[in-house]
Amino acid sequence: MKPVMLLGVCLAASAGLAAAAGPTFTKDVQPIVQEKCQGCHRPGEIGPMAFMSYEQVRPWAKAIKTDVITRKMPPWFADRQHGKFANDRSLTETEIKTITAWVDAGAPMGNAKDAPKPKQWLNGWNINQPDMIVELPLTVTVPAKGEIDYQYLLATPNFKEDVWVQMVEVRPSEPSVVHHAVVFIREPGSKWLRGEIESGKAWTAPPKRRTVETFGGNSEILTIYTPGMVPDVWRPGLAKKIPAGSDFIFQMHYTANGKETVDKTKIGMVFSKEPPAERVITGAAVNTMFAIPPGDGSYQVNAQSPHVNPGQLISFFPHMHVRGKSFEYRLVQPSGEKEVLLRVPRYDFNWQLSYKVDKPIELLPGSKIEITAWFDNSPNNAANPDPKATVRWGEQSWEEMAIGFYDVAVDAKYDRRTYYQRRSQ
Repeated sequence: MKPVMLLGVCLAASAGLAAAAGPTFTKDVQPIVQEKCQGCHRPGEIGPMAFMSYEQVRPWAKAIKTDVITRKMPPWFADRQHGKFANDRSLTETEIKTITAWVDAGAPMGNAKDAPKPKQWLNGWNINQPDMIVELPLTVTVPAKGEIDYQYLLATPNFKEDVWVQMVEVRPSEPSVVHHAVVFIREPGSKWLRGEIESGKAWTAPPKRRTVETFGGNSEILTIYTPGMVPDVWRPGLAKKIPAGSDFIFQMHYTANGKETVDKTKIGMVFSKEPPAERVITGAAVNTMFAIPPGDGSYQVNAQSPHVNPGQLISFFPHMHVRGKSFEYRLVQPSGEKEVLLRVPRYDFNWQLSYKVDKPIELLPGSKIEITAWFDNSPNNAANPDPKATVRWGEQSWEEMAIGFYDVAVDAKYDRRTYYQRRSQ
């Protein structure tokens, strides 16, 4: 063989080895996409495009590179310096470098034999096949534009006996108009909205009652939905209780998207096979008495929630509106010592996430949950509808809220009322 030909063969072989050594979709990128992207990017989910195959991912390669480098996607906003979370969907530095190198190399597909087995998704749900599905009692028409008051809708599942919910998921039929959904458990003894709300009709609160009714008449919350929220799935031996005879009241916040739309949100539930030793109670640190001055770029609102009985913190869900800037949860021990449990330095109204702790955090009697919410009411906030306005508590996104929801695992002997009461000695 002539030297020139031999050199050419060697160069070609070297180029082939280099290409083979670089990341490919099937071997290196597809496993990341399955674990970190397909939860939203598959048919029927909130992602605007599906990422189920190379053919579906390839056209978006450059945009994916930009979004992962800037950590825009997957959406995850917890400060890594405070807490570890079981549902952390963020990419590792290694994963980001892999995706970046793949795109820079021309986004090659690779060998189909290297592809992982397709991840099995249950069509229509992110939980196991539900034992029970409850829909809104009517289809709600959402107008093309204008302000839409919170809609309260009564569903009567007719529970003959107590049930314990192990998993629960909210599924709007039209996610583009559902800003949030809160599902309250109205127990048989509750007087909340009795005589005012009936099945088959939406109810809205009079203006002077809107703040009060937001909290559901002190009813337990079964679950909350916001864009990007993962379903509630609790460990074995831990569940939420629905007493026999309870109703559901859906609090639906719809936002117009430019065209008239209809929605019929539903929830799916998987029941525990036996009564658990512990139950989940949703608490909140809330401040409704604030006035954010015009132009203030970092206005601070504080709140706290005391605990007189033991429990274990298992998740957090911070809630603000479009002026929300950052959020922090702190645990105050009976001794006064403070610890930051969660810090969200860059709050995103469009991706309101729950943060489920990797290991439960002990709550001692006499401890407190503190929150601080920061708001940007300045012209620097691109989402600010009016930097000249003084902003107070309200339902709509151009108003504000400061709520630090959290879930606590407690002894099953407690209910929402008795857990927050001091026990007699």
